Amino acid sequence: MIYFDKVTKRYGDTAALEDVTLSVAPKEFLSIVGHSGAGKTTLLKLLLAEERPTDGSVFFESVDINDLPNSALHHYRRKIGTVFQDFRLIPNKTAYENIAFAMEAAGRDDAEIASDVPYILELVNLADKARHFPDQLSGGEKQRIAIGRAIINQPDLIIADEPTGNLDPINAFEIVEIFKKINELGTTVMLTTHNKGVVDAIGGRVVTIDRGRLVRDDVGGEYIL
Repeated sequence: MIYFDKVTKRYGDTAALEDVTLSVAPKEFLSIVGHSGAGKTTLLKLLLAEERPTDGSVFFESVDINDLPNSALHHYRRKIGTVFQDFRLIPNKTAYENIAFAMEAAGRDDAEIASDVPYILELVNLADKARHFPDQLSGGEKQRIAIGRAIINQPDLIIADEPTGNLDPINAFEIVEIFKKINELGTTVMLTTHNKGVVDAIGGRVVTIDRGRLVRDDVGGEYIL
């Protein structure tokens, strides 16, 4: 499904990624670990085509995404749901409206929105907070709404960049459990973190990046830095 083929990304004389080859299978849950500045976020930006590799290629479903014209990038990115450390909710919209907005942007009709948003709110355990605004929600609740927004249009892939970075351990564990549930329902998940507890709770494949290089690829969820 996803393949990084000898990918290098340089900013001037600095290599953010160096000769990275990595494959991710459909329905896999992959944790990407590494210290701050190791290159984890750069890897995700290349996958989203927000950055282009200096050398090498990035493939999604056998398509070299760097060959896509700008006019096709919007359609491509709709296959990917993104979750960020800082939530990025719209402050003047309720939890329900934040999720519905993602459907509206994708051209879904009112009947689909009325049917799907309550289901997603149930999935992220926030049906009782549907009418709350972001400033009325805890950090963990905000992140669950952000996850709901990311999955509402049924993407093939969820990428989550340090999604538990601003959360306490209890909320972090709840977020991990939601990602595991999403993965069990058939969505591929790629998650970056430097939190050993998160990696241990997921228990799946772990890729370690150190100073731009892929240095470990462990099937058993081992966290080593």
